Amino acid sequence: MHFLHLVLETALHIVCPHCDGINRLPAAKLRDQPACGKCRRTLFDAHPVELNSSNFVLHINRNDIPVLVDFWAPWCGPCRMMAPAFVQAAAQLEPEMRLAKLNTEEAQELGARYNIRSIPTLALFRNGREIARQAGAMDAGGIVRWARGKK
Repeated sequence: MHFLHLVLETALHIVCPHCDGINRLPAAKLRDQPACGKCRRTLFDAHPVELNSSNFVLHINRNDIPVLVDFWAPWCGPCRMMAPAFVQAAAQLEPEMRLAKLNTEEAQELGARYNIRSIPTLALFRNGREIARQAGAMDAGGIVRWARGKK
């Protein structure tokens, strides 16, 4: 029982999807619709965070929950087809993990750095490190099953 109490009282760092502010909150409060201490907007709004070259590393390294990134491009038909499914998956997976999208056309250096060879590619990060990767379009259920199986 003491261990469970410690787990529930653990403070987690959560990066705000709106202002990139870093928030510290108890793990037990993640499902209580917490708001950012900086901008006051909700930390989990069931939508993927739009990442870019300037905030990618912050979200990957400073979130204490896993971050699932969809590497995509606007010209990619399967990427566009998967986009609504990724939003649906965000509604199911938050707050246990953060979902985010990175446009590889606008952040080509990050696509190269993470060796993205085909899109869409999903990459799951924990504590700043990639722990799993999956290439190809999936439906919402497939995204959720894959992500939960890898975290």
